[in-house]
This record gives sequence, structure tokens and C-alpha cells, in this order.
Amino acid sequence: MCIERGLKMTGQRRLIARVLSEAEDHPDVEELYRRASARDARVSVATVYRTVRLLEEKGILERRDFGGGRARFDPADRGHHHHLIDVDSGTVVEFQDAEHDALARAIARRLGFDLVQMRLEIFGRKAPRT
Repeated sequence: MCIERGLKMTGQRRLIARVLSEAEDHPDVEELYRRASARDARVSVATVYRTVRLLEEKGILERRDFGGGRARFDPADRGHHHHLIDVDSGTVVEFQDAEHDALARAIARRLGFDLVQMRLEIFGRKAPRT
């Protein structure tokens, strides 16, 4: 995807892109740096910041704000999904829900709009076990 979008791929950019594509969570830049530098100690945090900004500008990566004061990132090619964020642990659960999507389209239509895009972020706390 990076090459398709005209991005010159250096070895460090390739490593950062690989770390992002392998991530099953939504890492912030510091976590990306930790993972990338564990594989190649020559990677600097500045390189990670620049690469993330470039990937975002090219539409390869999407910035997410799940609270906590740190931007987290999601590859743009993951397809349509929503997020449930655990406010205690910061864990992000991705999910799809056809009923919600249909309701959102119906609401937009009722208000005279064609739905172009939607994003649902739900913040919650795990219910105590009984």
C-alpha cells in the first residue's frame, strides 16, 4: 500500500510499516517506537513520528483519539468497524454491527442526508462478575 501511494520505502519505514501491520491493537507512537526499536536499535523515536505522520498524510494510517491524551493509530485498510474502549485498561475492542449501521443510515435518511461515513466509539467499563 505504501508503494502504491508513492511512498519511498527506506528500511526503517518498512520496519515501522511492518510493526503497524502486525499490530492487533491500536498502538501510540511510543509503543510503535518500543516495538520497532526492539527489532532494530537504530530506529529513533523521531523517525517513528515522521513515518507515522507521513503514513497518515498518505491515507495509509488513521489517527484515533480514545482519550488518555495519546493519539493511537489504526491501519486504514482494516475495513469498516467500530471501537469499544475500556476506560480502566485502555483496551480497544474492534467490532462490527449491522444493526447499528442500518440505524445510522436510517437516521441520516430521516434527517435528509445520504450517509457518507460513520465512526462509533463507545467508552465503557467491564461489568463486575456476579
